[in-house]
Amino acid sequence: MRIIGHRGARNIWAENSLGGFRNVCGLKVDAVELDVHLSSDGEIMVIHDPLLDRTTDHKGPVGQLSSAALGKVRLNDTLGETIPTLAAVLDVFAPTGIELEIEMKMDAFGNPYPGLLDKVIALVEARKLASRVVLTCFVPEVIEEIRAKAPGMRRLASVDRRSCEAFGGIDATLRRFVDLGCIIAVDQSMLRLALDRALDIVGRDKLGVWVPNTVAELDHWLGQPVSQITSDRPDLALQLLAAKAR
Repeated sequence: MRIIGHRGARNIWAENSLGGFRNVCGLKVDAVELDVHLSSDGEIMVIHDPLLDRTTDHKGPVGQLSSAALGKVRLNDTLGETIPTLAAVLDVFAPTGIELEIEMKMDAFGNPYPGLLDKVIALVEARKLASRVVLTCFVPEVIEEIRAKAPGMRRLASVDRRSCEAFGGIDATLRRFVDLGCIIAVDQSMLRLALDRALDIVGRDKLGVWVPNTVAELDHWLGQPVSQITSDRPDLALQLLAAKAR
C-alpha cells in the first residue's frame, strides 16, 4: 500500500508550502501530491486554487500576477512563507527517494494554462526526475496531452462525483481513463459506493483513493483492495500501516 501526502500534508502543515514539503520528507511517505499553476510571465507556481483568496493574504487569480509579484504573496498559517515555484519544490525532494504527483490545474476561468504542461515536463526532465514523477489531472483532454507529449511518464486521473456526472457516470469515466493508461484515484465517498465496479474496470494495482483523513477512514481503506491512499494526514496512515504489520 502506497501512502501519498496530499498537498504535502495539509492537515498538519500549510498546504503546498516549502516548510510543509520539508517536514513531510521526514514521514517516510511514498509520494507527495502537489498542484501547479502558471504566473503571468510563465513561471510554474505551486498552489492549489486558481484564486489566491483561500490560502494567502492576497485576492484574485494566480495567473494574473507575475512570478515576482507572487513571490511577495504570503501563505496563510506560515511564518512569512510565500508561494513556492516548482523549481524550489523539486530542490526539496530531489535528494530524497520520494515520488511526486504533480497535478495540472486550470486557470480561474476553467481553462488549461497555455504551455504549463510543456514547462513542467521540461523542468522534470532537466532535473532527471521523470522516473519519480506522476503527472495528474481531472481532465481527460489534459491526460491525452500528457500521453502524447510524455509517453514514458506515468499518468494519474483523479475522479470525483462531479467528473462522473460530466463524463456519463462512473463506469464510463473509469473506462475512459483506463483507455488512457492511467492510475486512477477516486474520491472516497464515490469509491465506497462503487468499489467492486472500480476493481472490475481498473484493477487493484492501478486503483487509489483520496482523501481519507480520520483514523476510522484510514483504517477502512487500509483493509480494502486498493494500491494507494492519498491523505491530508499521511502520518496517521503510516502509523496505522505499521501497527497492522506488527
